[in-house]
Amino acid sequence: MTLNTILRFSRATTPEEIFTGQWQDRPTGLDAYKPYLDQRWQEGCTNARKLWEEIKEQGYPHSYAGVRAYVSRNLRSKPQPAGPRPPSARAVTRWLLTHPDALPDRDRIQLKAVLAYCPELTALAEHVRSFACMVTDLQGERLPEWIESARTAADLPSLSRFAQHLERDLDAVIAGLTQPWNSGVVEGHVNRIKMLKRQMFGRAGFEPLRKRVLLAT
Repeated sequence: MTLNTILRFSRATTPEEIFTGQWQDRPTGLDAYKPYLDQRWQEGCTNARKLWEEIKEQGYPHSYAGVRAYVSRNLRSKPQPAGPRPPSARAVTRWLLTHPDALPDRDRIQLKAVLAYCPELTALAEHVRSFACMVTDLQGERLPEWIESARTAADLPSLSRFAQHLERDLDAVIAGLTQPWNSGVVEGHVNRIKMLKRQMFGRAGFEPLRKRVLLAT
């Protein structure tokens, strides 16, 4: 290490001043997409993977790591975009899986705005709610029609694959959506036994576990 390098390190006030060199000025495959990334960042898209997927559709040939590094090094230090942040995927999923009558007014308004912005999500919401009606109202006879509709949803490949999996054991699924009997009680006991087993793991043998399970029933 030369004296100039040591002096540069000692005088640096930011990490960027330390990591300077010719390698930083070399052209990369991401250069052509940086203006688009900067624009999307200002528009409110701050998810590095989402940005990578967008430029990948435009022809970006490299992996996610380059975009993640650029976002972390260049964009995170910029001021966050003004305006309300878009809802997370987890929040939208919860809204879709909640009965419309049980949604608070604020969540209902936000979901309506999201569905208006994304036609594919609107179609998905219709399929999800139709399937939920079959489950809650025991309308298993509607399942073949629902599967056919879901399989033809070209913009929803995950839903189409789910529908194909249902066809593998169609009679059993229809029976589960029609008959009032289910294995919910059995599954509940299985989960309880697994919880007891995890609590006693490494602390006691099988006999104390057996007694605890039997005494709790």
